[in-house]
Amino acid sequence: MTAQKTPQATDSKDDWSWKFWQVVPIYPYGQRRTLRQEVVKDAIWTFDQIQGIFYVVVPIRMTVVKLEQGGLLVYAPIAPTPQCIRLVNELVAEHGEVKYIILPTVSGIEHKVFVGPFARKFPQAQVYVSPHQWSFPFNLPLSWLGFPWGRTHILPQDVAQTPFADQFDYAVLGSIELGLGRFAEVAMFDKRSQTLLVTDTIVSIPLNPPEILQLDPYPLLFHARDSAIEPILDTEANRIRGWQRTSLFLFYFRPQVLETVPFVQALRDLANAPERSQKAFFGLFPFKWREDWYQSFAALHGNGRIFVAPILQTLILNRDPQAAIAWADQVASWDFVRIIPCHFDNAIAATPIEFRQAFSFLEKDSQFKTTFNLPEEDFVILKQINNILQGSRIIRAAKEKA
Repeated sequence: MTAQKTPQATDSKDDWSWKFWQVVPIYPYGQRRTLRQEVVKDAIWTFDQIQGIFYVVVPIRMTVVKLEQGGLLVYAPIAPTPQCIRLVNELVAEHGEVKYIILPTVSGIEHKVFVGPFARKFPQAQVYVSPHQWSFPFNLPLSWLGFPWGRTHILPQDVAQTPFADQFDYAVLGSIELGLGRFAEVAMFDKRSQTLLVTDTIVSIPLNPPEILQLDPYPLLFHARDSAIEPILDTEANRIRGWQRTSLFLFYFRPQVLETVPFVQALRDLANAPERSQKAFFGLFPFKWREDWYQSFAALHGNGRIFVAPILQTLILNRDPQAAIAWADQVASWDFVRIIPCHFDNAIAATPIEFRQAFSFLEKDSQFKTTFNLPEEDFVILKQINNILQGSRIIRAAKEKA
């Protein structure tokens, strides 16, 4: 496996422009840089951008796979900025046209919003979307949501009915009813390279910040501080610390090692903040990390093991444990050697057994039990959110473990 990154030296802000950012108005808004990486030589490439809220940022990843018969398959498109399309077209020139575009989820608007604009850049490509698509507040036809009419198809349950069945297998997790709609994810297996593609279910946290986040490290440096009165300094240690704290934000919203500063104290600190620009939220920094915060990150990192994100454990997959386990069993039957998720670490060396172990939290007694358990204390906020949503009947009640 190679890990070749495309140089960024010739890029400009015009290349990064995403004009439709208002549809999903999250950071970095109308400027989205793209980093291409070759994962398997002449076979698989990933394209990373970033997204987030209040400088809590995470990679969002598209994967491009070369087809055996020539051409390319795109899994989970990202924002089709001029830079992104130029990097894809470099592959097109060498390996053939984009033939298939896959939307592997139904509820992830950060993935769905890019499919229509991306597909319009490649008018010959056929678009395949996960079953059980829905929209809120009205359940609109896909063509009304920007998907290309006449070349958008629902992925059939039987992979043999698709034109790429010789190279790929896939498993659809699409029967988890949440209340407003369903949760769905399509895992795809590239038999030729023994690579598993997933969207949100499986992740791994690197110790150091992903390369795409280091192109503009300001969000990491913002969260590396212990108070508003500390300056924002660009050092390697601050980048790493900022990333590790950001990871805790992303997974737990408010982990046990994070305390909020009283509003009056936050205002006092604001007056003494060395940077009070709009970029720095005018000096507002209402967070305070406990001295033992790294222990919580170390438990999350778990020596780089793969796991199911806490929000999916607490709010989604436990709505139908049997369906999730059946899906995990199907995926674990494939002989993959690496996993490429849409977020966090890229090209993770992992086995089918390790994948299946990640779902053992859904079972009372599992032969796949893992020694890596996330601290229950960090789930407090997520459980409170679950109780509010469940009590308001916005989401369905969780079912008992299988």
